[in-house]
Amino acid sequence: MSDAADDILTKPLGVGDQATRRRFPLSPGALVGAASLVGLALLGGSIALTGDPRGGEPRAIAAIEIREPVAAVPPVAQIAPLTPAGPVQSARDLEQASGVSVIRPDGSTAPDAPVIIRVPNATQVKLNPAPDPRLIERGRHGPLPRLGEGRLRPLDVYARPEEPGPGARIAILVSGLGIGEATTLGAIARLPAPISLAFSPYGGDLEKIAARAREAGHEVLLQLPMEPFDYPDSDPGPQTLLAAARPGENLDRAAWAMSRFPGFVGVVNAMGAKLMNEASALDPVLKDLAARGLGFVDDGTVPRSQLAGAAAKAKLPSARAESVIDAVARPDAIDAELTRLETLARQKGFVLASGSASPMTIDRLSRWSRDLETRGVRLVPVSVALRQAGSAGKVSSAAP
Repeated sequence: MSDAADDILTKPLGVGDQATRRRFPLSPGALVGAASLVGLALLGGSIALTGDPRGGEPRAIAAIEIREPVAAVPPVAQIAPLTPAGPVQSARDLEQASGVSVIRPDGSTAPDAPVIIRVPNATQVKLNPAPDPRLIERGRHGPLPRLGEGRLRPLDVYARPEEPGPGARIAILVSGLGIGEATTLGAIARLPAPISLAFSPYGGDLEKIAARAREAGHEVLLQLPMEPFDYPDSDPGPQTLLAAARPGENLDRAAWAMSRFPGFVGVVNAMGAKLMNEASALDPVLKDLAARGLGFVDDGTVPRSQLAGAAAKAKLPSARAESVIDAVARPDAIDAELTRLETLARQKGFVLASGSASPMTIDRLSRWSRDLETRGVRLVPVSVALRQAGSAGKVSSAAP
């Protein structure tokens, strides 16, 4: 009779009585251990010579269960919401799923690039679509605004509605947009929606960029290039309206500018000190604008403008900015002018101001406007000034 130790050495593993059999679920680590036992058995020559018909070969019956490895969860999926198609996999998916628009003014996609996030407001004021087919006619250079049936004006249809509220009101027009994409996108994203934006006719893809501004709630105006006193040393650009040009020539140049994009409520001068003091050249242009249902904003940079009287004669809604907030282009000077603007608004009830689209001006306006309403002052669009303008371009403090 052999002892237990002999049985262990001579009986192959897993062979023998059914009662001695075991089923062991092995993990990958256990399989490595089993392989080691095989090696040990082969090295033991005495085991192979015991008379076992299987030559002492170690055997074992094991149920091997293969499990799928647990995948690591990508960081973005841990914080991103689920879309109908599954977890968010990219920043683009995240924007679409959350409704958050991420705009990088410099066009960069680097993770450490300056990012402006604009969260859509469910109560955001929506502007009427542009172009409105009732307010469009075909011109030599493209579609032009026109007065609709029943004297329906682009000034009224394309304007941003004034949100009701108490307190003093300030309307601000920022001009010079459309030329630099980064600056333009930054202004659209950073400035409060009631601030109106004026686009140069020389910008690229103006129809698309003006539409984006209107989608963000900004009403838009068109800059009309006009001759300054030191022209051509100071040159607004091609298609400038000139004091010595024939009326038909200036009207054609104005039509070219007006065909660049739809949806504007009126025009604003780009330079123009000489033309705006030359009635014979200015009057036909103002009459044409009035006949199209538009308005005219004098940005306040021309010291002795004759626009108010000429506009009244042409029955053209007009208004003049009482403040140029960045006339002195320093942060402290802009801040001081904005503070003065608040005081003036409290005294008069309403004030219209203008500024350029420089990054400095946009930055100071953005900072100043954050808690403006807590100081008892609210922003309104420039069309408020145009739609309630009197015959001399004056603006009352009453709501339109």
